[in-house]
Amino acid sequence: REREREKEKGTQRKTERQRQKERERDRERETEKETQREKERERERQTKRQRQGERKRERERERDTEKDRETETERERERQRKGDRERDAERERERERETD
Repeated sequence: REREREKEKGTQRKTERQRQKERERDRERETEKETQREKERERERQTKRQRQGERKRERERERDTEKDRETETERERERQRKGDRERDAERERERERETD
């Protein structure tokens, strides 16, 4: 009877150790899963930052292109005005020659 009780206690201790090991393995697996989830979230954040940076650079390029277009348009208008002034001056000289 005593031996049976000792044997039963031993079996219970063994079972408890097995349960303890299983709980520890479960905790380790859960920790690993959480680590993987955090890595994935960080990758997503990184990707989002990259896309935002790319969109920002694209907007800057578009803005620069628009400024270049506006500058070129202004230069063209200035050339046109200069040409108009030169033609007006030439006409004025012609009139003066005709009146002389």
